[in-house]
Amino acid sequence: MAAVIKSEPRKQTYSDEIRELGLEPYVLELELEGLTIVPPEVHGVSLRRINQLAKRILDEAESMTGVRFDLTKGPLDELEFPKSSQDLARLSDAADDHQPTQFLIQQLGRIDRMFRDLAVNPVAVALIRHMIGKEATRFSSHNSFVKWQGDYGYGPSLGLHCDQGRMPLPWGRTALTANTNWMLTDYTKDNGALAYVPGSHRQGSHPMQPMAAKNAVAVEAPKGSVAIFHGATWHGAFPKQTPGMRLSIANYYRHLMVTSQEDIKGSFPRKLADDCADPALFRKLCGFDDAFSYKKQSQPVPKRKKA
Repeated sequence: MAAVIKSEPRKQTYSDEIRELGLEPYVLELELEGLTIVPPEVHGVSLRRINQLAKRILDEAESMTGVRFDLTKGPLDELEFPKSSQDLARLSDAADDHQPTQFLIQQLGRIDRMFRDLAVNPVAVALIRHMIGKEATRFSSHNSFVKWQGDYGYGPSLGLHCDQGRMPLPWGRTALTANTNWMLTDYTKDNGALAYVPGSHRQGSHPMQPMAAKNAVAVEAPKGSVAIFHGATWHGAFPKQTPGMRLSIANYYRHLMVTSQEDIKGSFPRKLADDCADPALFRKLCGFDDAFSYKKQSQPVPKRKKA
């Protein structure tokens, strides 16, 4: 009879930074649910700074669109999106008769030091590194979702997807990417909160519809909280059915073997990287020192022995 191989449950281990910051409960939630919510009293970003970030986002949104945005009222003028269906597809899963009610502000790290400081928040980075690996974690992109009232949103699918969805299957336990969603406004289901399917990261697959949308729950938390989640977690968003704005910042991280969304290593200004709360960490996460190991001959080559 063939021997039966029994495997013991994998024992949870914590890095020094996880233990020092007291993040064990959030790690456990990441393991079980694929997403955790960290409040301001834990991650240390003040509500004053959250308000400053929100104002800076609204200022940038006005500069990009020519329309003023009010936190409680939303856009103060009508917005028109590109006519191209390809352009609309990047913004929303909406059908032709449904205009998107959000847009993305990208490359935040170049706009203001506040955004660079947020990207190296020690609590967020520690939890991201737990999923990806301390030495393997790099930046992928720094974006903001600017969202206002609309009863359609992403439609019935809720736009559910996996951030590491372009990576070939099968996926393992280690995250190939991981994301943060900093809430600059209160998150409720009616207010257009992030949606996710608890435990879906353990499926190791793309969302299976319509089951995924039926099992999705709202990430509800007060302004200033940050949701952190695994790259395989099925997530999207509910439509915003209330007046005003829903603002968030997505600092997105990747394993070093995954291509970044922004050309951070190649084009991010080094002076800006040094102007932040932790320049050494920012530079490391940018991957400035990453290099091709075999760009040139790296091993010794024998030569014909002389007579």
